[in-house]
Amino acid sequence: MSGGGNRNETNTVEQALARLNFKPRQLEPGHVWLAGAGPGDPGCLTLEVLAALGQCDALVYDALVSPEVVAVAEGAELFYAGKRGGKPSMKQDDITDLLVRLAREGRRVVRLKGGDPYVFGRGGEEALALAGETIPFRILPGLTSGLSALAATGIPGTMRGINKALILATGHAAGTDDDLDWAAIARTGQPVVIYMGMANLPLIAASLLEGGLAPSTPAAVIVAATTPQERIVIATLATIAEEAAAAGLTSPALIVIGGIVAMRAALAGEP
Repeated sequence: MSGGGNRNETNTVEQALARLNFKPRQLEPGHVWLAGAGPGDPGCLTLEVLAALGQCDALVYDALVSPEVVAVAEGAELFYAGKRGGKPSMKQDDITDLLVRLAREGRRVVRLKGGDPYVFGRGGEEALALAGETIPFRILPGLTSGLSALAATGIPGTMRGINKALILATGHAAGTDDDLDWAAIARTGQPVVIYMGMANLPLIAASLLEGGLAPSTPAAVIVAATTPQERIVIATLATIAEEAAAAGLTSPALIVIGGIVAMRAALAGEP
């Protein structure tokens, strides 16, 4: 008999970490680590990011990072960079200049973003700029919201018999010359997860319908996934923009369109 029921529950996490024998790398003075905080719940932090927050003396963080996560960097000087879609925020060049300046001052810098820094987080731009200035940097991956938000709300990213691919797209440029070819995306028949698309949801939905997706295609909008403020609206492609607006959903949000959305009800045992 395992006797697991008698385990001291207060020591479970500490014991597990000890068995893992995790040895974090040291954040050196003059280095910048570009880190992902995941979708919102502090429980989604990786051990690497948690260790980095405990070492840094300068934290440059985005609006989507929760106060609980920021508080882990106790004693660090905090630099709020904003970066929430449609809201006032620091210009990207100013953020890059700040990272370079802090590194050249010999600071131990963590640049913390929601989700993963390399998935619609402009982490690639910042890494390129740091490389150009010969600033040592490292990437600490995070759970990208485009996948973890689905899992947290009961929607499988892939499902045998439903999809063979999953498209991650940005809706920020919808209706501009820099827009995606939504008709081409529609023709793939594969589910699409759209970042930064709430303001353009009516236009995006109309474009996908024009591209050939059925009006009955399942669709969802997920707000603040994994946090106590999490909300989700399930509808069809034809009605999702109207129903999301009626529910008062606003950014930050993810839009999910495709047959995988229908699995949420099936997995929950709903008729």
